Amino acid sequence: MFVLIWATLLFFARGSNADTDASVGLTTRCDYGFCMTLSEAEITAEAGLCVVIPCSFSSTSGFTPQHLVWYKCEPLESRCRDSDIVFHTNKKNNIQSRFMGRISLLEPIVSQNCSIIINDLTVSDSGSYRLRVKGVLDGNTDGYTFFSKAAVSVKGLIQKPTVVIPPLAEGQQTTLSCTAPGLCSGSDPKITWTWRGAGEKDSHITGNLTAFKTEHLTAVTQRHSSTLTFNSSAEHHGTNITCKVSFTNNITAEETLTLNMTLIQHGPSAVNPWGVIAVVSLIVNVIAIILLMLLWHTRRKVKPNPEDKTYMSLQKTDMAPVYDVIAQPQN
Repeated sequence: MFVLIWATLLFFARGSNADTDASVGLTTRCDYGFCMTLSEAEITAEAGLCVVIPCSFSSTSGFTPQHLVWYKCEPLESRCRDSDIVFHTNKKNNIQSRFMGRISLLEPIVSQNCSIIINDLTVSDSGSYRLRVKGVLDGNTDGYTFFSKAAVSVKGLIQKPTVVIPPLAEGQQTTLSCTAPGLCSGSDPKITWTWRGAGEKDSHITGNLTAFKTEHLTAVTQRHSSTLTFNSSAEHHGTNITCKVSFTNNITAEETLTLNMTLIQHGPSAVNPWGVIAVVSLIVNVIAIILLMLLWHTRRKVKPNPEDKTYMSLQKTDMAPVYDVIAQPQN
């Protein structure tokens, strides 16, 4: 279980340094019967998120560990002072105020697993961390400070929220989601939504419903997300939607995407221009056919039936009445 938690936290706490994570080696050093396994490589993380220092130890025969103490002191110092304490399993002991409540063991019970997680990181958390184990040896109070140190480097926040936008259609209710970077168990971040139209300033979306959700993945890992539900309209098309995640110490990350909406056509714009062309073409063709038929009928010559002929005028070259010919039907 510890290996799974450690691998998961390292991947998400360090974000884009996944290739480096894969190459992190754990080295075991022993002295006076006390052995400690720690990463020799620098552990990188981002401000606002968290970092895990993987650690395990074993003690000499007859020693019973009771408390674990972590110090943050200068790399060249051979001995850390009490004022350098950043974590103590005995909460009655004084620790640096800026580390109060930000450091916890991956396994809450004192055991050979001395791994810790530091939440709500700031750049000033960079430095060397060193472990001391306190306990009882042969009935006497004793302790041992390990020589190995873990080097932590905290950079500015680079990771962005993950925004998911489903297909949008005008007049339908839609839900967007925004997931904060990191899987840390520190302070809950604040997630806000804003949108901007063309040439406008950022503003909060009105008539919407937002919901904040925290998923507890393990005892020390959480996923924070927010959903935005609203009724989409034509005015949202082409606008920019922004999800902003605010961590402690004024550390923020945001992601902006453009809303592309399927619009419903209204009024004259709903007429298909190709349909109009087809209808006009059909009307023109029908009129043309009618005109051609009328023209054909007017120009057609009707031949008389010889059997039904009652009168026929012959063209005369002489206009005298004697040349008139009257045709009589044959009996």
